[in-house]
Amino acid sequence: MSELFLSLPDLSALTPEQQRVAEAVAAGPRGEVRGPVRLWLHSPELADRAQKLGEFFRLGTTLPQRLCELAILVTARHYGCDYIWFNHSRVALKQGIAPDVIEAIRTARTPRLDDAADQLVYDFVHSVLRGGKVTPPLRTAAIDMLGERGVVELGALVAHYFSGAIVLGLSSVPLPDGSRTCLD
Repeated sequence: MSELFLSLPDLSALTPEQQRVAEAVAAGPRGEVRGPVRLWLHSPELADRAQKLGEFFRLGTTLPQRLCELAILVTARHYGCDYIWFNHSRVALKQGIAPDVIEAIRTARTPRLDDAADQLVYDFVHSVLRGGKVTPPLRTAAIDMLGERGVVELGALVAHYFSGAIVLGLSSVPLPDGSRTCLD
């Protein structure tokens, strides 16, 4: 018996509501409809709201992009989401995350992080994904370093990318280069 996956909505046969969202996404920073957004189109209102949240994490968060990309990589690795990993490992490199750190996370090893903010974000995200709880000392350190707004945004970033990883896991979406995996 073969596995049944969610279909990718046919971008040439969308409902008017789906088309409105797809056009807005394509006109925005993404430039195209792909990845979890394409799957979210099964629920156009969800797609619209989720893509706006993703846009906030790229353009509106108080967190430095480097820290966002580190958090996204830890989340993608935790869930085994090749699609998010494929896209964000390249962005992480451009944001200054060292190749050896990226490779350690990809291979599920603890990276050596020299920057205190990087270490804090790695520990925070790892803790959240391991059990949903952040210890009081780690929470205090996060608030001291990132502020309450930054901690809320970091937690929401993890939740957003975890949501994307879950929906991508319900389908068989090829990576942009046509392959199926990059985390093995």
